[in-house]
Amino acid sequence: MVASLSAWPWGNFGNLKYLLYAPLAAQVVYSLAYEEDYSRALWCLHILIICGIKGVVHVLWSSFNNLLFLTRTLRINPKGVDFKQIDHEWHWDNYILLQAIIASIICYMSPPLMMMNSIPLWNTKGLVALIVLHVTFAEPLYYFLHRSFHRHNYFFTHYHSFHHSSPVPHPMTAGNATFLENLILCVIAGVPLIGSCLLGVGSISLIYGYAIMFDFMRCLGHCNVEIFSHKLFETLPILRYLIYTPTYHSLHHEEMGTNFCLFMPLFDVLGNTLNPNSWELQKKIRLAAGERKRVPEFVFLAHGVDVMSAMHAPFVFRSFASMPYTTRLFLLPMWPFTFMVMLAMWVWSKTFLFSFYTLRNNLCQTWGVPRFGFQYFLPFATQGINNQIENAILRADKIGVKVISLAALNKNEALNGGGTLFVNKHPDLRVRVVHGNTLTAAVILYEIPKDVKEVFLTGATSKLGRAIALYLCRRGVRVLMLTLSIERFQKIQKEAPPEFQNYLVQVTKYNAAQHCKTWIVGKWLTPREQSWAPAGTHFHQFVVPPILKFRRNCTYGDLAAMRLPKDVQGLGTCEYTMERGVVHACHAGGVVHMLEGWEHHEVGAIDVERIDLVWKAAMRHGLSSVSSLTN
Repeated sequence: MVASLSAWPWGNFGNLKYLLYAPLAAQVVYSLAYEEDYSRALWCLHILIICGIKGVVHVLWSSFNNLLFLTRTLRINPKGVDFKQIDHEWHWDNYILLQAIIASIICYMSPPLMMMNSIPLWNTKGLVALIVLHVTFAEPLYYFLHRSFHRHNYFFTHYHSFHHSSPVPHPMTAGNATFLENLILCVIAGVPLIGSCLLGVGSISLIYGYAIMFDFMRCLGHCNVEIFSHKLFETLPILRYLIYTPTYHSLHHEEMGTNFCLFMPLFDVLGNTLNPNSWELQKKIRLAAGERKRVPEFVFLAHGVDVMSAMHAPFVFRSFASMPYTTRLFLLPMWPFTFMVMLAMWVWSKTFLFSFYTLRNNLCQTWGVPRFGFQYFLPFATQGINNQIENAILRADKIGVKVISLAALNKNEALNGGGTLFVNKHPDLRVRVVHGNTLTAAVILYEIPKDVKEVFLTGATSKLGRAIALYLCRRGVRVLMLTLSIERFQKIQKEAPPEFQNYLVQVTKYNAAQHCKTWIVGKWLTPREQSWAPAGTHFHQFVVPPILKFRRNCTYGDLAAMRLPKDVQGLGTCEYTMERGVVHACHAGGVVHMLEGWEHHEVGAIDVERIDLVWKAAMRHGLSSVSSLTN
């Protein structure tokens, strides 16, 4: 049974809860349009603005937390935030809505407080009063109640455990608590503000400053990144009693029996609940910032797709990145800024750490090449892209990475021969360079039903097309290979065993496949080209980006992908349009290479003989196919 006041009144509303802000907005519009006294409208407007800023503060702290290339060496808890925690904290902003409602009620019940002309923009006495009220009321009350919630089993089990069920502190964790706890927090944060106003020394700056700084400090304590230098506290020891650090509060989340203060460790000292390791651990983390951290066993070298999808990064919106990418209209206003960032990255940026997870004690990271899809097709940009990829490979080799897998365009045949350029140039590489196309081919091939006797293949002479054609012909499947090049077709045909060569048939037009219901697409198809497929056709595909679903009487497969094993930890970011826990097959191919401990490079042409071997290895390690038919 749910404890009283533990659930939120609007807990079942979903995103419709934001409609509860509508009365405030309506009051602003109505007062400005029909009332001579704008005080009520201005207060409602101030409440809305403060709520908006509070939300922005959390988002900016979240972005900072997820800028791993800046914060990784200063992270306190090295684990990643997984999908489960993100979902648990999905409605972290409930408390902002609660504060807006309470602030509205206070304004309507206290007409004197609503007289805007009676409250100045700034009042120094108000700042003094606020500090006194915060130190003498807010801090001790929070400390006492927080400690009580921990020491009384009923309150912890039914209320405070909800906040502590987030295993890795994150700025969004700060506001993620039960309804009762946030009601109490509203009192703690509200009394210093209301008290200052009742004493006649309140000001607009004071209200904005305290409301925003309160949230800023709570986010700071939960950010999991030690931002303070230990030298600051050695120079001014008194600060150890006046302001907590992310390490200080992380110890509370880890051990839960100490460090109960709101922002001032002084009250833990007075209450004899100060963790003795608080400052030594903070110093240790800061001193270790310049040291080499744990080396990843596996790196997936990814790249941007387009400007809009760049906003799918976890350091933009964590919740958005935790879902498969789709175009969101609310992000369109950010397009110009993102485009400028893209240009700046083109000029100055280097390969950077994007995300990470762990699998069976293997640290797996995704590094991002600061280039977008269209740049790979600019002739003058290819050398710069290859330099970025080469530097990433050399860096991985230097620090001791075991396997580095190249994503999509980073292994383009025309760009670097599927990675052969780097392996030939640096024959002594210890890191194994993998294009992952062997598993990509296996995923596509194992999607095709065993009873299929004929397929139509576009992109037939590409690296993947060649491997698919050679594999299928050995299965006795007739492969209609769409290509205008007789020379390239015959070269592939000669690679097949003599008894299977007749199963490979060159075709030059799409109408040759008008009776074939299995299309394997490695080249973009227009609506007209798709129209040649008969009703009931299924489109398997390995073309990037995937073809559009024009035919309602046909089905379309997704890009080749695999679901990571169930024991993956710390994964909280979706890979482009993939579902949660699903990665592109080339990514999965690198993971299998690492888990198997293979010592060879997987670059250049696909070894058809290894397709079944790689597939079985993937199955053995718990990876699974996610192929599906979609209308």
